Amino acid sequence: MQVHHILKSKATDAVVTVKSGTTISEAAKILAEKRIGTVVVSNDGESALGILSERDIVRELANRGATCLSDTVDSYMTSQLVTCGRNDDADEILGKMTEGRFRHMPVVEDGKMVGLVTLGDVVKARLNELAMERNALEGMIMGH
Repeated sequence: MQVHHILKSKATDAVVTVKSGTTISEAAKILAEKRIGTVVVSNDGESALGILSERDIVRELANRGATCLSDTVDSYMTSQLVTCGRNDDADEILGKMTEGRFRHMPVVEDGKMVGLVTLGDVVKARLNELAMERNALEGMIMGH
């Protein structure tokens, strides 16, 4: 299965972004309101400068307390992004996420962000694929 299949199956392909300079407090509010785990930092909505997750915020809260909430996302975002393309294989993406210990990967095409896949998206797609294979094999065995 390829990444574009996963993107098609998602309820929305919109990537939630915040601009560079957004405060951690504002980013946390967006995460909570949208019930998501990460925002992509992008000044134009197309190129990803970094990614900020709930875990990034929680780590800083534990280290510095509430004073970190007035800092900007630029301070805590991951700027060395691992990205994928629409035609990349889902199993390879799953391997990269597992090895790198991250859960969100921007999908980039021609230098522009076209989506975001999560570890949950990839696992769900893989489970659906396995279920379809199982059903097909059962059908063959039963003579259907």
